[in-house]
Amino acid sequence: MRNNVLFLTLKVFSATGGIEKVCRVAGKSLFEWTIREEKSIEVFCMHDRQEDADDNRYFPSEIFRGFAGGRIRLIWEAVKKGRTTDTVILSHINLLLVGWLIKLFSPKTKLVMFAHGIEIWGELSGLKKRMLKRCDIIVPVSQYTADRISEMHQWPASKMKVLNNCLDPFLPVGQPGIAIENLRQKYGLSKDNIILFTLTRLSSKERYKGYDKVLEALVELKKLYPTVRYLLAGSYDAEEKRHLDDMIARMGLTQDVLIPGFVAEEDLVTHFSMADLYVMPSMKEGFGIVFIEAMFYGLPVIAGNKDGSVDALSNGELGILVDPMDTQAILEAMSRILNNRDRFLPDREKLMELFSYEQYKNRFETLLAPTGQQVSA
Repeated sequence: MRNNVLFLTLKVFSATGGIEKVCRVAGKSLFEWTIREEKSIEVFCMHDRQEDADDNRYFPSEIFRGFAGGRIRLIWEAVKKGRTTDTVILSHINLLLVGWLIKLFSPKTKLVMFAHGIEIWGELSGLKKRMLKRCDIIVPVSQYTADRISEMHQWPASKMKVLNNCLDPFLPVGQPGIAIENLRQKYGLSKDNIILFTLTRLSSKERYKGYDKVLEALVELKKLYPTVRYLLAGSYDAEEKRHLDDMIARMGLTQDVLIPGFVAEEDLVTHFSMADLYVMPSMKEGFGIVFIEAMFYGLPVIAGNKDGSVDALSNGELGILVDPMDTQAILEAMSRILNNRDRFLPDREKLMELFSYEQYKNRFETLLAPTGQQVSA
């Protein structure tokens, strides 16, 4: 008996990054389609343990297999399963070897690969380029990523279909005032403080999120708005924390910047609800799920105009796009919003029209199907 869909992933439930969010939502979408169409699906995950899927809200744990880091075992089992599967979906280019092996034994299996951003923008080895050619469809999460794939790898547009990321259907819708007040007290903030918010990984090896430029702009912004504070949240490595501490001290911002480190997923809604503005002028964002989450919670957003952030802000319809290297442009954008915040509140109807889960599910099904048909594995 042939399997209809095999979804191969690196992590789904054991981490909280953007790619893991994509995998959870994509898995949910695929499962719902297979139920409706009386098809079958299995989800294989290289690094999650089997119990990581227990009690999840996205799809039944019965269709999930966690290999707990067992790379060779996953490759073996995936190739065996893939040989009798109609459609194999790779969640990341690092699973390309598995897809290539499956196509080697079963050329008729349809091979689909998600492309998120920086992992596919640059040069690939000759071997990886040859393996890439076995993909039937590449699914970039933004037009910027699609353009980079065309430019760097001469990939034909006819074999590429952009699918923007979406809002998680299980995002909590709001927070009571008491929770926000408690968080303010935890950080030593008052109701008079204006809070700028950035949520990202702070890495010494990935300094492209733009928070350094926000810090530079903050030096001038606090002259206009003395109560402004910058909440720069996310896990960090020791080297980057030292770098930031030195920069903040040198700029005289020690009392104005908070770096709390990792924020648990269940606490994010309170952080978004407490903030007045989300700002992250990145230069290498594949899409930026955090932007649409910030807008979901009603925050005006500032993003860079050189990467996939353009898709997340719908070419500037939902927020302000700036040159991420231009400190003055970032300063002016923040000043404009703080001077008249209501004018820059995101259009919720437009946000949901573009990035709701239901819209994502419909587009996902359509892009995997022959033109004019529903998705058919």
